[in-house]
Amino acid sequence: MKPLHVFCLSSFFLFGWLSTASAQAFKYTPKNPAFGGSSFNYSWLLSAAQAQDTYKDPNASSFDFDFNEDPLESFSDNLNRQLLSRISQDIFARQFGDAGLTEGTFQLGDFQVEIVEAGDGLSITLLDILKGGETQVFVPFF
Repeated sequence: MKPLHVFCLSSFFLFGWLSTASAQAFKYTPKNPAFGGSSFNYSWLLSAAQAQDTYKDPNASSFDFDFNEDPLESFSDNLNRQLLSRISQDIFARQFGDAGLTEGTFQLGDFQVEIVEAGDGLSITLLDILKGGETQVFVPFF
């Protein structure tokens, strides 16, 4: 061997033996909090997913207002909702002590309401005159 090769080879072994090899241990930590990642990543992951979502569900309800709705139809719907709310309030008031309903048949908006007191409770029949639907509610006496 040539002296240069011997010198290079011996210096290589000497340098390798004198220096300590240092390495870093790699540790995997997930980003997603569902898989053990930090819970602080949740809002960032959610906002990133929503920003990338281009699919719109055709069956999803829209919160857009319908400005073409007939005002009289809207008024009628609102009146019917208030009527049903009032009837339900009277049923509960009667059940818990305040006498608010009397027996009889009443025409209220698009509904015919029949109230009959039976031996063991109060029977209320609601008939939707326009659509023909009927609902019967029985409230027992305690």
